[in-house]
Amino acid sequence: MEYSEILSLLGRHGVRVTPNRVLVAMALAEEKRPLSMTELEDRIETVDKSGIFRTLEIFKEHHLVHAIEGSSEGTRYELCLSEDDENDNDAHLHFYCEKCHKTFCLKDIPIPKVTLPNGYEATGSSYVIKGMCPECSGKR
Repeated sequence: MEYSEILSLLGRHGVRVTPNRVLVAMALAEEKRPLSMTELEDRIETVDKSGIFRTLEIFKEHHLVHAIEGSSEGTRYELCLSEDDENDNDAHLHFYCEKCHKTFCLKDIPIPKVTLPNGYEATGSSYVIKGMCPECSGKR
């Protein structure tokens, strides 16, 4: 993703542009899979852990990242490429490999519609399937 696309994405989600926010967004955009805090720290040497954490919290508030839970390394993050911060048209399934501990996006698999009982109000969801990826299972 180009620098100008990152700026546009931040703007669509109502996130003020700062150097740290651009660096975190670019690090997430460079990967084809969700990243943990540790992986982000390793990729962004010029921003400390608290700066990355604060940036991710702002991104979550503005629906600019998907926070995927369910891996042994804790929460993983990926950019939400939806058109704005109100409608998440980028939601998709994820797969966590219990052998290599990587989380993969399964963008072509539709998320099932869930109807909640009366009185429940959803604010988000995380669909993670666990098992072994093709590389680890030898079925590539």
